[in-house]
Amino acid sequence: MLLSFDWSMVFAAFYLAFVLRYGTAFPIERFAASWPVTVLLMCLAPVAIIGLRLPWIKLSSFDMRGALRVAVVAMILSSVVSLTSLVFDIGSVRSIPAIFAAGYFALAIFGRMVALQLLTSLGGSGSVTRVAIFGAGAAGIQLSSALRQSPEVVPVCFFDDNPSYKGLLIAGLRVHPRAELERIINAEGIKRILVAIPSLDQTDLADLVTELSRLDIDLQVLPSYVDLIYGKSKELKTVAPNTLLGRDNVDLDIPEIAKTYAGRTAMVTGAGGSIGSELCKQLVECRPQKIVLFEQSEFALYEIEAALRPIATEKNIELVARLGSVCNAVRVEDVLTTEKVEVVLHAAAYKHVPMVEDNEVEGARNNVLGTQIVAEAANKCGVDRFILISTDKAVRPTNVMGATKRLAELVLQDLATRSTHTRYSMVRFGNVLGSSGSVLPLFQRQIRQGGPITVTHPDVTRFFMTIPEAARLVLLAAVFAKGGDVFILDMGKPMKIVDVARRMVEMSGASVQSPDNMGGIEIKITGLRPGEKLYEELLIDDDSLLPTPHAKILRADEARLSQIETARMLRDLASAVQNSDKAMVRTVIERDVQGYHRADLTGTAKPQLG
Repeated sequence: MLLSFDWSMVFAAFYLAFVLRYGTAFPIERFAASWPVTVLLMCLAPVAIIGLRLPWIKLSSFDMRGALRVAVVAMILSSVVSLTSLVFDIGSVRSIPAIFAAGYFALAIFGRMVALQLLTSLGGSGSVTRVAIFGAGAAGIQLSSALRQSPEVVPVCFFDDNPSYKGLLIAGLRVHPRAELERIINAEGIKRILVAIPSLDQTDLADLVTELSRLDIDLQVLPSYVDLIYGKSKELKTVAPNTLLGRDNVDLDIPEIAKTYAGRTAMVTGAGGSIGSELCKQLVECRPQKIVLFEQSEFALYEIEAALRPIATEKNIELVARLGSVCNAVRVEDVLTTEKVEVVLHAAAYKHVPMVEDNEVEGARNNVLGTQIVAEAANKCGVDRFILISTDKAVRPTNVMGATKRLAELVLQDLATRSTHTRYSMVRFGNVLGSSGSVLPLFQRQIRQGGPITVTHPDVTRFFMTIPEAARLVLLAAVFAKGGDVFILDMGKPMKIVDVARRMVEMSGASVQSPDNMGGIEIKITGLRPGEKLYEELLIDDDSLLPTPHAKILRADEARLSQIETARMLRDLASAVQNSDKAMVRTVIERDVQGYHRADLTGTAKPQLG
């Protein structure tokens, strides 16, 4: 069909050249005089058309390269007209070949456009998704070209922040500034925005996703085709933790940190964990004399030691790796004494809520008695400062993990009243994005698998911080510590987990499933887990809040158990652990942890805020 069309356009263009040149619709006499040219032209035209493979160019993918092939055919046939006129001495006007070439090019291109439009309108389905593309650069142009091949999706326009693009037509679509987003979306009935700016860094991308998410429209972030070709986007984009905070990172870099640790010996328990390893990395920058890595897991200790060794050697810092459990008092005392430790950062703990809920005895042993052992050994061995890493789940807890961390806080608060040398303090974290067991690695794994993303309840909210923020807060606590302090980072407003999930999907380059987009990644509500509550808190008593030299770090002076009550709690808990008495562990928790209550798994009631 295309061969027949192109062949007929040769004759039509040749006749049209005479019409335009002589200014009459019927230049029969002059056209007839050129019959040798017409015959030879019509005989050679199929050869040129087939030789340049014009009939094999798919209509829906006709582009500049296809247009160039049509132009070459037009020039070849125009040369045939000129040479034939000279050979047969026909004496036709010299402008005829040029007019013929232009006419054939225009008819061939215009005919294809009309045919494509007819086929699209005849074959189109009723359900068409109108989309806008954010980014009118190379990636956006490639995307718009690709979308035109699909009858289900229609690109409507571009949005771009580049002021020089405003109002331009790029790839046939008009470019609008970001300020007109809402108006154009409503006016054009746009159902989805596709972000096609692969050069955008994670922070700027997060800001853009946040702004676009407010429009209540499907959103998808796409990689460039070049990245796909070179294998840079075999998987969906990895989302940086700081882009999910919904707030600016807190600047915790103050000179006093380096002064506190410079030239001293610091020991990190749980050094191979997410927080412990980051603490070690940041400690290196403070140039201590020695860092002692204390870890129960041989593999985790091997990994962090191997990662830190080159940096420590370069900075002339002694690095010591020691295997051991915080529940082994003899081993802990031996390491503290042998290595002459001056600062202990206690990160070793069981922290996964459902796991500790089902293993309450081991949770109590490690989180409470282990903390007691390390804290008392620190005082005995002359350690100057001891920092416990706690959690917001320790405030009016609904689970064993949070309750054991609160009991560990009570142990330190009691020791702080009796210690003559060691200064004890605690740091309460929110959910640390990127740490093991946090939502970030879980959601990323589920996104890579194509979903669903599992969220326990649509109203679950959490405070969030990044691993570097968490580690820096611990280091700062040692700077500000007076004894028995509880330090908290101002993490802004809590965020809904379901919103974090949605944002991660969009920033990964995928889209969230909706009635209009059933091919997206599903966010599935699974129900609250044992011990989980809807809302976390940072303070037991708001009135206990005190300022620190840093505007974003707060100190809480909270109620604590007496020395006798603490001794009774530890005695009963030790007995329960020794006898593997689960009921006794929970009895101690219910008796000694202020505000402890079982979680409401229906999610219908908020915990009391006190």
